[in-house]
Amino acid sequence: MKVLVTGFEPFDGATVNPAWEAVSRLPRQIAGAEVAVTQIPVVFGKDAAAVEAAIEAERPDVVLCVGQAGGRSHITPEFVGINFANARIPDNEGNQPVGRLEEDGPDAYFATLPVFAMVDAARAAGVPAAVSYTAGTFCCNEVLYELLHCLATRHPGVRGGFVHVPFATEQVTGMGEGTASMSVEMMVAGLTAMIEAAVSGSDDGLRAGEGTEQ
Repeated sequence: MKVLVTGFEPFDGATVNPAWEAVSRLPRQIAGAEVAVTQIPVVFGKDAAAVEAAIEAERPDVVLCVGQAGGRSHITPEFVGINFANARIPDNEGNQPVGRLEEDGPDAYFATLPVFAMVDAARAAGVPAAVSYTAGTFCCNEVLYELLHCLATRHPGVRGGFVHVPFATEQVTGMGEGTASMSVEMMVAGLTAMIEAAVSGSDDGLRAGEGTEQ
């Protein structure tokens, strides 16, 4: 089995993106599965194209994309991606789109990874985690939606999903008191546990009371 994990480049003037910092430090084998990693741009259209190119090159069984959600305190697997963009800031090439991502696509796709089991696994590893029901309307949501659209239409045997990570601890030194953050090492531990759950065939029955940390 092979798992492809992607992480975004820095954006919005930052010099690091904790998503890539964590993804680049993942073990190259988790729960018996080979792990391939790649960095993707924070540019509408090019980000999803980079993910699809990596899928074509690596032929994975599972795809997990990772992005930064500054302000969240937990690692949050995303439950759903929506067919809409509304960029509150320009991407790394100055694009700031508003509108549907796929004119003829469904309004939403649900992740095909066991998000609840992934949260359980991260918590068991001592990492704060919660399911999120909104991936926003910036590049992270675009990548999640376009990934699931790509898998549904061109790679139906592959499962996919998206995880948001908080600011890295070193990013918040100049931010306001109380800004949530997490060490990259803890992110790596959480993502590793989540990948273990994703490749193990863990059951993922829906449960009441699960929510997001934002």
